[in-house]
Amino acid sequence: MWPFPSMDGGDRPRIVTPRVIMRPARLADYQAWADVRGTSRDFLERWEPSWGNDPLSRSSYRRRVGHYRMIARRGVGLAFHIFARDRDVASAQNGLIGGLTLNNIRYGVVQSCNVGYWLAEPHARQGYMTEALGGAADFVFTTLGLHRLEAACLPENHRSIGLLEKLGFEAEGRAREYLLINGRWTDHRLFGLIATDWRRNRPVPAATIDAG
Repeated sequence: MWPFPSMDGGDRPRIVTPRVIMRPARLADYQAWADVRGTSRDFLERWEPSWGNDPLSRSSYRRRVGHYRMIARRGVGLAFHIFARDRDVASAQNGLIGGLTLNNIRYGVVQSCNVGYWLAEPHARQGYMTEALGGAADFVFTTLGLHRLEAACLPENHRSIGLLEKLGFEAEGRAREYLLINGRWTDHRLFGLIATDWRRNRPVPAATIDAG
């Protein structure tokens, strides 16, 4: 049975690493989310789907959280906010520094999902996303019991490619016009991480996971 039928306002599942905590988005996180996304808009927008007409409004955030809860109830996805544990960062914007979403969760003969992520510009290249994505891999392979974690990124997104390779993802090819990013269909490089490889070559300490 899917272990997360509802994520309505709770804080489980929770993934904890030495420097980050990941938990489901809450409606109460709106102002911190809008502030973080707004100050990093130029940094983030070129890598993401079109932000639309009201990307940072409270109603837009409410729709986003509603979507997160819907995919959790259906057992096809889980979305997390990423918070820094460092005291100096945690004191600003409620510590919110980014987000990570697991999509297309499938069992049966596939047992895989896709991961997408973003990090605010002031906190990039400081190791936060390495820990967050490593914690997500632990969650995918242990708590969810999946076999495979997939990611896709733009060929020119060298930071994201470096992050995936650092964590042991292997390049598996290129998909033409794979996603609609910032208003145009774009090619993506595809990466995959296998559970057995992760357990054998884990490059980061294991995360603490409270599945509730």
